[in-house]
Amino acid sequence: MPTACLDTPTGPLRLTEEDGAITRLSWCLGQADLGGPAPTPLLATALNQLRAYFAGTLRTFDLPLRVAGSDLQRAVCTVMQGIPYGETMTYGDIARRLDRPAQAIGQACGGNPIPVIIPCHRVLGANGLGGFSGQGGVETKIALLRLEGAASLLI
Repeated sequence: MPTACLDTPTGPLRLTEEDGAITRLSWCLGQADLGGPAPTPLLATALNQLRAYFAGTLRTFDLPLRVAGSDLQRAVCTVMQGIPYGETMTYGDIARRLDRPAQAIGQACGGNPIPVIIPCHRVLGANGLGGFSGQGGVETKIALLRLEGAASLLI
């Protein structure tokens, strides 16, 4: 599977493509391997969109994505993709929308295979930030929300 890496303010990210879709975004341990073969056209587009997102000039990703996992995992990812830039929902909001327990929603958010692009950082707990499974945990979640101008929600 082709991969490509990008240094970002939240750490080095690695994108994975499979059969014409982005299937994974993960934080690299240590420094991203920025050398290697040229990225595929899709990965090059994804890298450019991520650069624009972190520069504050892109609010909506336009990439083919494929989420592996259960029906619930895919449904939660679909709902998260609909949360506008700079806005948030709670685990409970998603739970009510999908008629599932909030704990199951939290687990599905934590299992999001394509964070940042599928914005699980925009999902908060009823009484706090909730968790974040990416490198840096809640600090990375806060950094992403600040980038999007949602910092007023954190005060």
